[in-house]
Amino acid sequence: MTKLLEEAFSKASQLSSEEQDALAEWLLRELQSESRWEKLFLGSQDELSDLATDALAEHRRGETEELDPDRL
Repeated sequence: MTKLLEEAFSKASQLSSEEQDALAEWLLRELQSESRWEKLFLGSQDELSDLATDALAEHRRGETEELDPDRL
């Protein structure tokens, strides 16, 4: 465990039981969400590669235009 994480857990241990449980639930949800996103991205590499290939081909054919943030 890193020193920063140790410090965070040390400070969290000073919270009330209810606050500790709320923090734990939040952290577990975040870790689960991150894991889910990672699995989704790992499983979609072929699709992402195809999209990138298509986008580059459109750009080479002159079918794209520079992004203008003021027009968003």
